[in-house]
Amino acid sequence: MRGAGALGALAATGEAQVTAAKVKRPNIIFIMADDLGYADLSCTGSHHIRTPAIDSIAAQGIQLRQGYANSSICSPTRTALLTGCYQYRFAIGIEEPLGPAAPEGIGVPLDRPTIASVMRAIGYRTKLIGKWHLGEPPKHSPLHHGYDEFFGIVEGAADYFRHHMVMGGKDVGIGLAQGDTPIERNGYLTNLFGDEAVKTIEQAGDTPFFMSLHFNAPHWPWEGREDAAVAPTLGASFHYNGGSLAKYKEMVEAMDQNVAKLLAALERSGKADDTIVIFTSDNGGERFSETWPFTGVKGELLEGGIRVPLLMRWPGRIAPGSTSDQVMISMDFLPTLLAMAGGSVAKAGTFDGMDLSAQLTGKAAPTTRALYWRYKGNGQAALRDGDWKYLKLGGKEHLFNLAQDERERADHVTDDPARLKAMRLQWDSWNAQMLPYPLGSYSEDVQDHYADRY
Repeated sequence: MRGAGALGALAATGEAQVTAAKVKRPNIIFIMADDLGYADLSCTGSHHIRTPAIDSIAAQGIQLRQGYANSSICSPTRTALLTGCYQYRFAIGIEEPLGPAAPEGIGVPLDRPTIASVMRAIGYRTKLIGKWHLGEPPKHSPLHHGYDEFFGIVEGAADYFRHHMVMGGKDVGIGLAQGDTPIERNGYLTNLFGDEAVKTIEQAGDTPFFMSLHFNAPHWPWEGREDAAVAPTLGASFHYNGGSLAKYKEMVEAMDQNVAKLLAALERSGKADDTIVIFTSDNGGERFSETWPFTGVKGELLEGGIRVPLLMRWPGRIAPGSTSDQVMISMDFLPTLLAMAGGSVAKAGTFDGMDLSAQLTGKAAPTTRALYWRYKGNGQAALRDGDWKYLKLGGKEHLFNLAQDERERADHVTDDPARLKAMRLQWDSWNAQMLPYPLGSYSEDVQDHYADRY
């Protein structure tokens, strides 16, 4: 049985089919990596990783240097991406990340419009491949939040060969699933997700499709495609005693090669010119990642924890080789892609995200905006308003001009007290509109696992 949000979309099916017949809508493929740092692609400055397929999305489209994740950790960003709103409006969005100690049955409200349900309402076939991490079936599976199909992992991580989270040497959780049903399948997860994406493209007919391809790569455990023998030896998926720069390179390049398969399938099927392709990450990099020139990592509101690659191509609409200074964040994708697909954002619902379709297609200049973050671990808060950023981290306040100092080293906290006070009050006013953190809610602390933090 589908949730209320899905039922609302189904009620519009007849109208959607009529509309789809009249309007040529682009296919949309939204690719999201897991814990990929800003500089982990060749096109964003990696020192050792080569990603020609992902780079080609930028070469054939647009690259935004000021792309952000809604959070510095995974499930809150995925909440914002799904809903088009600040994740702090929902109980699930203030679990940092969603874990076994979260309230039972937690998830995005079933009557909430989602990036998938608004697409389905205008005639798209919707599918999620890869990581979900937004609640458990049957109540909160992707099928109850606007997706027609799901093939992927339910929890926040999985061994690349065992396809489950590993705790105490044992497989736990649901693991790999098809729809709401756990399944067994042999293979390296990154390859399985890439193969499923190719199959989806090849089997698509004339109905436009919206495909979310959420790789778990390059999230731990640190396993490349030739490391099947490592999987049985792991006591826990966190793999704190494993990994290396070389292994991380293998994992990212395996993901790139699967993106290459997907792009080749678009060409073979004749769909390349009619398909929008997006690539980004759910938060900043972890452990073996590069975030240069930014500081900070996953779990921090420094730029390295929230600034992510953001690439998009749309042949004939986005000029090849474009770059933009537009500031864009995860929750913007719902209104932006809906507008690109010819849908009405105003009719779809109320969102915190902004429709930036005109900026991405070169029809409008970049627009200035204010964006807000918070993170329970280490008492963090951040506000970016134009070029200025207010940051609270580890009990200390900071003030940076990102246009002059994107590395967050030149601190204006003492020489501009009036701006500091104004931005603090601005953040407080926004924060009062969001849900408070429950006393028992989880927030991952990077100080527990990094030798160089604080």
